[in-house]
This record gives sequence, C-alpha cells and structure tokens, in this order.
Amino acid sequence: MAVPKNPKASSFKTFKTASSAMAEVERIYAKNVNQLKSGFDAFTKGKKTTGRVRGYYPLLRLTVEKRIKSDSRLSFGFVHEPGLYETTLTRPDLFHHYYLEQITLLLKNHQGKLEVGESRTPIPLHFALGEDFHLEQGLSLTQLERMPDIFDQPDLELMDDLVPNGAYEIRPGQPAPLALFNAPRTDLSLLRLKHYTGTKAEHFQNFVIFTNYQFYIDEFVKIAYGLMEGKDKHDYIAFVEPGDKVTAKIKSGHKPGVLLKRMPQMPAYHLKRQDGSGITMINIGVGPSNAKTITDHVAVLRPHAWLMLGHCAGLRNSQALGDYVLAHGYLREDNVLYRDLHPSIPLPALSEIQVALEQAVGEITGSKGYDLKKVMRTGTVATVDDRNWELRSSVRQNIRFSQSRAIALDMESGTIAANGFRFRVPYGTLLCVSDKPLHGQLKLPGMADSFYRERVEQHLKIGLRSMEILRDIGIEKLHSRKLRSFNEVAFQ
Repeated sequence: MAVPKNPKASSFKTFKTASSAMAEVERIYAKNVNQLKSGFDAFTKGKKTTGRVRGYYPLLRLTVEKRIKSDSRLSFGFVHEPGLYETTLTRPDLFHHYYLEQITLLLKNHQGKLEVGESRTPIPLHFALGEDFHLEQGLSLTQLERMPDIFDQPDLELMDDLVPNGAYEIRPGQPAPLALFNAPRTDLSLLRLKHYTGTKAEHFQNFVIFTNYQFYIDEFVKIAYGLMEGKDKHDYIAFVEPGDKVTAKIKSGHKPGVLLKRMPQMPAYHLKRQDGSGITMINIGVGPSNAKTITDHVAVLRPHAWLMLGHCAGLRNSQALGDYVLAHGYLREDNVLYRDLHPSIPLPALSEIQVALEQAVGEITGSKGYDLKKVMRTGTVATVDDRNWELRSSVRQNIRFSQSRAIALDMESGTIAANGFRFRVPYGTLLCVSDKPLHGQLKLPGMADSFYRERVEQHLKIGLRSMEILRDIGIEKLHSRKLRSFNEVAFQ
C-alpha cells in the first residue's frame, strides 16, 4: 500500500447561513486532517511513499461590493469598505461557537458573497496530529530525515503578527484579512499553550486571570474544589488542573487526566462553565518575558477579558502594606514589546473593566464611597524588567516615577495590558502592595508570610467577583471600540 497522495482541491461554495458554512468548514478540515493522518500512519509503518502528502486549511472568503452603514456601536462583526476579505480557519472542534458567531455577524451586517473552500495554505503535520501527539516518538533516524520531503513542516513565514500590529500591507489585488490570526499562527499557539501550561486549549475559559504567585493558585484550587464538592447552586461544571486532571461537578464527558508531578513553566487551572464563560487562572511566574509569552498564545483563543492580580511595590508613603492598586495607566519599561507596540503609545483604561474591579473591591472589603480610598488607590503602575530595580541610582529612576505619577511598580502588568491592547482583548490590573522599598519596607520573609496569610484570599475573591460582573455585562458592551484600529478586521 502506498502513502496517499494529495487530495483534490475542492471548489469554493457560496453560503447564505452560518450553520451551513460551518458545516463545510468542518468537512474540509476533517477531510484534510484525515488525509495527513492516514499518510503519516502509512509512513510510520514503512510503506512505500509516492510523492508529497499534503492537506490544506479551510478558507473563508467574503466579497462585499457596496458600502453598508452598520451599527456605529459595534466594535466587530463588519468590514469597513467594499472589497475581498479572507482568512484560513483551523480546529472547528475548538472554535465552532466562535466561528459561527463571526460568520453570523458578517451575514447579518453585509449582503455580500460568503464562500468556503480549500485554501492553498498547507497544514503542517505537527498541527494536524494535535496537542497530545509527539510526532518524533517511535520514528527512526532515517524516517525523521525524510519527513520534510513528504510532509509540510511549520513555516514561521506564515505565523507573524503583522495584522494585530497594524503593519499588514495589502497589495493591489490581494485580499484583506478577516481575522487577527490565520490558521497556522493559531495552531502554533494551541500547541504552545499545552507546552507552557500543562493543559489543552479546549479547557481554557473566556475570562482569564494572570498572577505572579503560587499562593493565589493555591487559593483558587481550594475555592474550585469547594464549588465542585458543595451543594451551592452555580453554573460551574468542572475544574481542570495541569495534566488535564478533571474534577467534575456532574458527569460532563471529560476524560479524567492525571495531575502532573512536575509542573510546567506557567501552570493553568480552569473553572469551567458549559458555554466556556468560566474562569482560567495562570501562574505566569515573574517577569515581562513570561507575561508576553503567555498572552501571545492565550490571545488566539479570543477571550472576553483578562486581568492581572498580583503583588507590587508601593511607591507612595501614604500607602500601607495590603492596600490595593487599580491601574488606570502604565509606565512601560518592560523592554519586550518595543518593536510590536512602542511604549510611547498610550494604553487607555477601559471603563467596563475599571468599574467592575472597583465594584468588586467595594463588595468584598465592605468599603463604600469615600471610604474605598482607604483600601484602594487608582493611578499609574510602572512595569520594569529588572527585579532588583531598587539597586539602581535612586535619583535617576525616581524622576520618571515621579513625573509619571506612578503609585506602584511590578514586572508584568504593563506587558499584559499592552498585549491586551495589541490583541484587542479587554484588560485590567488590580495589584496589592506587598512592600515599599523607597520607604524602607523591603520584602523580607517574615513580612511576606504575614502579608500572604492576610490578603491573598481577599484579593482573589475580588478578582473572581470582577469576572462575574464582567460576564454579566455582555460581550457586546465588553469589547470596547477603543481597542479597534483604523482598518480593523471583522472578527472579534
């Protein structure tokens, strides 16, 4: 038996309903992935190869011939002008609801021609085999050397971020992009998420909390187990830990998985709801590099909001340990996003996020009105890439802190907010003052232990309550027009 050859490319078909278009996307994707899997299976068994084995991503194409006035309140779901628009699609099993929603909006807002067919973008074998498959396992050295001649490998030329960066140039006759991320870029991130967090992309929820301390994760696990075991009425159906270990409230069809003995670099935990509107929490560790790495990949899942909850250095003498800081601006000295989003570009505070965080602080602490100022301060957060920033010349660095009116300093918040702005994901930051180096209160073991015991539980409850408030707002209001550029893509 010979290795199967390339499938015949299907012609493009026109669709008038989102459900029928999605059915065609699913058919094309399944056909091409099965072609690759069948070819790889034959290859691993040493069967004769007859040429290159290749599969192609589905492609969604929209042709708009005349300008239509759309609802000016919308931030996505429409194109700005007549023209040809395209995007490759992947993993319809994972993105079914998302794609269906975007296609529905396009058909609603435009009387254009919507087509689905096979693209000319090959599916790399690594991506077709999925997150659980270690492609090189069991292959001989000879087979490994032959693989690039038979199967397509990941091509970084197809995985750049020119579109979200606003640097994409459309040449005459070339279609404009429909989405921020094409299929290969999305597939790469899906595999990276499993690598960095120890959980599959299917478990990630639409509301994401990042933290820089394991103490917050420990408290999150405790709360999640309580929800799974208790009889209180709620809509959470399962809790997933690294290794895809599932603790289910009800029989939900999840495979159980096994908790990892060795934790990944940035472990993720997921408190799931049936519709994906639960809460994912990730311990990103320390530093802006980690913050950029994980948000680069979480962004392809198109979450509805992400927040940073963590500790910071208080920069004002009037602050006390345990006070909260609600960021309304960022002094960015993280040095990891300069080429993608220069620090001179301002990051707007998003009113829906700010209001939700302030409301949650008031509810959980019991503070109201003017008394809220006793426990929380709103202002600029400085984000730096040097953990030992205190050892720099105090005169030079303090001038920038003072001029920016910074009230707190950390190593992740500015980066997470900047990538939220860059990738059109609503973002926010609520930090807790754990030390005041400029005023002689350094973070030392004894102080830290006391602080952690007293504040982590309350801080996390504020974060969880904030996400509940944001969920109730509705995605139409949550996805702000502030995050959309001049020539914005149609997909959320």
